[in-house]
Amino acid sequence: MTEPYSFLPDRAYANELLRPWKLVTFCISMSWLLYGAIFFNIGDWDIGVTLIMGSLTYLMSPWSVHIILSAARFRPRFWFLHIIAAVLASLFVVDSVYMMYHTLMDNLILREANFHASFPLYFLAGAFWLYRGSLKELWANIRRL
Repeated sequence: MTEPYSFLPDRAYANELLRPWKLVTFCISMSWLLYGAIFFNIGDWDIGVTLIMGSLTYLMSPWSVHIILSAARFRPRFWFLHIIAAVLASLFVVDSVYMMYHTLMDNLILREANFHASFPLYFLAGAFWLYRGSLKELWANIRRL
């Protein structure tokens, strides 16, 4: 049986990341995060970690959400391993990158607080950017509901 979806990101996935509405919402999101990094004065929130984690979230979170939903729905061979891989990718972005960055920069580390904030945001962002289509197509689909 062939898999009903591609486990690895393909060219279509890369093209989706270049949709104007996704790039605009990414830039808006990053501007808010950068504003927080500059003005909120939280010890472990700085521009570097914001740029790295924010960019990786944009690149990887739609894939993680897609894999979890598709594996649970279609149950391909080794579907549970697909879900584990997607969750591990999210943990890499949310926790491992955070720890590596702050360890290398010798910054304050608030690991648990970061995890509680970043883990749900990673999946919310992935769900938001999961839609495959233009803004016009999205609006048409919403109106049909």
